[in-house]
Amino acid sequence: MDKDQKRLFDHARRVVVKVGSGVLSFDGGINHNVVASISRQMAALSQGGREMILVSSGAVAAGVAKVALGRKPASMPEKQAAAAVGQAGLILEYELRFAEAGLKVAQVLLTRNDLSHRGRYLNARNTLNTLLAWGVVPIINENDTVVTDEIRFGDNDNLSAMIALLLDADLLINLTDIDGLYDGDPRINPDAKRLEIVDKITPAIEASAKGRPGVMGTGGMWTKIEAAKKSMASGVPMVIACGSRPKVLTDLFQGVAQGTFFVPRADKLGSRKRWIGFTSQTFGEVTVDDGAVKALVERGKSLLPSGILNVSGSFEVGAAVAVCDARGNELGRGLTNFNAEDIRAIKGLKTDQIAERLGSKEYDEVIHRDNLVVTVTAP
Repeated sequence: MDKDQKRLFDHARRVVVKVGSGVLSFDGGINHNVVASISRQMAALSQGGREMILVSSGAVAAGVAKVALGRKPASMPEKQAAAAVGQAGLILEYELRFAEAGLKVAQVLLTRNDLSHRGRYLNARNTLNTLLAWGVVPIINENDTVVTDEIRFGDNDNLSAMIALLLDADLLINLTDIDGLYDGDPRINPDAKRLEIVDKITPAIEASAKGRPGVMGTGGMWTKIEAAKKSMASGVPMVIACGSRPKVLTDLFQGVAQGTFFVPRADKLGSRKRWIGFTSQTFGEVTVDDGAVKALVERGKSLLPSGILNVSGSFEVGAAVAVCDARGNELGRGLTNFNAEDIRAIKGLKTDQIAERLGSKEYDEVIHRDNLVVTVTAP
């Protein structure tokens, strides 16, 4: 591990650890030895003065074993029922293991609605901060039992990144069943090489990450790359490492290089911009021309009506919308100063033409740069 990485680990006071189903699952159920090992390591780090937050998968796998289903549930009702059966046993396992080190845990179940709604987002942050102030380790999972497609995170990789941003964490560690990101799929390509450091998510990296999820998981490497994008763009370093490796967390904090380290951007986004860019629910999409792309991505400008090509969706003033280029690639997200109908009316116009078209003008900018988060990097 180089000096810069070691310094980040040394100064990391608040750490989010995500453990995937591929790490926790064993013979169709939960690997109790892995749960015990990860709990011990997190407890030791906590007692060393760090605030530790755990995002844990495994409820479905635990439920499958408990009811002797013998397979991964196929339908949503089966998945939700298995999660309901397994969640209690999973949290009990963690409670017992952390208690051995004298620590208490709290179960926190979330849906996307809890974080995309600004008021509930702040409430969740306050609750989690209180738990940390009490010395309690939050154990977070998606609320699988009640979640629907419209309000689900879909995977705990993205959830863990959102939690890291929610809590202004210093570090995100994603423990999986593989020892990092490879330039190919090592399961089928023996020549695939592990990437030790990633400072930019390139199209080649995205292509190499697309593959099949694990037996009990829902994500695979692709969702870890999505999580890394959120984390890096927000200024939070992330590591992908092998969760079944003994002392994986302890070794990382002792400076032993392993897995893949994702380099964060130098400037850390503030809480409000993190929410806009990565957690808010979008209600529409604004497509912009190549000139606007340059102005937004390379020069950090506001979005003006002259650069807008098209608008989709129905939304009101203040709604979060995705900003995309003409090829459909999302550049970022922002809060609009105009509703969808008015943007359609003024798209392509110069700012001095807005009042004539709408009858009045309160803003020149469709999205002001203070309310805009660009999530791609300049070439």
